[in-house]
Amino acid sequence: MLIRKKLEQILGSKLEHPVREEWGDYSVFAESPEEAEKLIKQIKQSELNKLIEQIEVVGKGFINIRLKVEYLISQMFPVLNKKTGRVMVEYSSPNIAKTFGIGHLRSTIIGQALYNIYKSLGYEVIGDNHLGDWGTQFGKLLYMLDREKLNAQGATLCVEDLEKLYVRYHKISEDDKQARKWFKRLEDGDKLARKLWEKCVQISVREFARIYKLLEVKIDNAYGESFYESLMQEVVADAKTIARKSQGALVIDIPGHPPLMLLKSDGGTTYATRDLATLKFRKDKWDPDLIIYEVGAEQTLHFQQVFAAARMLGYVREGCSLIHTKHGLYLAENGKKFRTRTGSTVNLEEVLREAITRARNNPAVGIGAIKYFDLSHNVQSDIVFDWEKVMVLQGNSGPYLQYTYARAQSVLVRAKGQGLRAKNLAPSTKHLALNEEELAVLRWIYRWPEVVEEAGEKLAPNLICNFIYELAQRFNTFYNKHRILNITPFDPPLKLRGGNPALPAGRPKGEGDIGSRDFRLALTEAVGQVLKMGLEMLGIKALEHM
Repeated sequence: MLIRKKLEQILGSKLEHPVREEWGDYSVFAESPEEAEKLIKQIKQSELNKLIEQIEVVGKGFINIRLKVEYLISQMFPVLNKKTGRVMVEYSSPNIAKTFGIGHLRSTIIGQALYNIYKSLGYEVIGDNHLGDWGTQFGKLLYMLDREKLNAQGATLCVEDLEKLYVRYHKISEDDKQARKWFKRLEDGDKLARKLWEKCVQISVREFARIYKLLEVKIDNAYGESFYESLMQEVVADAKTIARKSQGALVIDIPGHPPLMLLKSDGGTTYATRDLATLKFRKDKWDPDLIIYEVGAEQTLHFQQVFAAARMLGYVREGCSLIHTKHGLYLAENGKKFRTRTGSTVNLEEVLREAITRARNNPAVGIGAIKYFDLSHNVQSDIVFDWEKVMVLQGNSGPYLQYTYARAQSVLVRAKGQGLRAKNLAPSTKHLALNEEELAVLRWIYRWPEVVEEAGEKLAPNLICNFIYELAQRFNTFYNKHRILNITPFDPPLKLRGGNPALPAGRPKGEGDIGSRDFRLALTEAVGQVLKMGLEMLGIKALEHM
């Protein structure tokens, strides 16, 4: 268990990290001097007291706790606490017959990051690409394919052609009357409708596979909405006891929300019918403890209704949590949504190819830059699309972190060439004086398990971004100021005095001794390990060379 969690159990209060590190590693607020005295006594009487260097009360009741440097060194290679449970993440979920626009990027890479984070924490994780291959929008395509005489056996079409048909439909039609007719034909098993629909699905799946390969995204399952066609009738049958007729449609009353429509007045199914059938299937097949829907915020009401209806129907067992991430959107420069139906969107492949070009034709760097830019934002924030910002390759960026990892690896390669490797540091660092830059890295890296847990709990990959960027900055400051391998010894060797782990003013000319070298080598290896874990959680390659 994390020392933070142990301290919180002893104190019965949540701990925070002080705003300024010189104040301590943890802090907790006491309502009165008496409570402060009580809390301090509880800590000093616990087994954790041996790991604590100092406890002090400051201001109006803040208790600051500073951990011993020896403990921080022991946590230099942080280990994630392993959890148990089954987590399902639904993500990406593009609609058939539409090219990948920039808007598809968020769900795809946020979902993959959440999948990776939960897997790193020890959960059994299942990914599902809930393909949008059913519904009235396909009636629009079927109508246009038939209208434009593109239903011939040998007709050669690509996703761009299908998307143009979708856009053209909205230019020539003022309503969805024809679309609903054709979708009803599809649901009723009409041979021509089925044939055209299957062609659209095949074309689209090939295109999706190509983009996923470029993004290096692999999703465990890809059940389209059509997969649940037979289950939809079971949902309707199950809902008879709680549903009612409303103007010819079948609806379920949801307390606190508008009614949820299961069947339209023409008997056609809805998104809700399909999502309820999906939950029924997931319970029977996987029975997860948590299902995360990585879907945009515009679907908030829909999921509130579906989650409530699913519990009413018994499709979600007690103890299973359903969470909608409500990710923000990519917006045009005018602040408005991109819309496929008007043709006003940015092609995702175009963005990815341009990023690779700007990264000197290095896909790992270019794609990494795009992913990091997106994931460094709060999940629920909207992002105004800007070519220059999306492709940033310097500063707080994916390439900067990849470069820092490669820098750490180059040190380890040189060390290996000298016959050196990181050792058990307990004996060699017992009396080692650490400088300000070394301590800065130590007082950050031990927090890694806390941050990963928090990123999972809050569904916030941006917390991983924040952490590894700060770690990279601290390591680079250390690297630029101090030698790691070719250290000039102190004369005489400097030892720790008076419990002060920092070098005194007027430090000797030399850089250290064998203990310093071994410690810095281990610190470099530890930083590399955490940077690699963090980058891989974000779906970004950690490169050995840059």
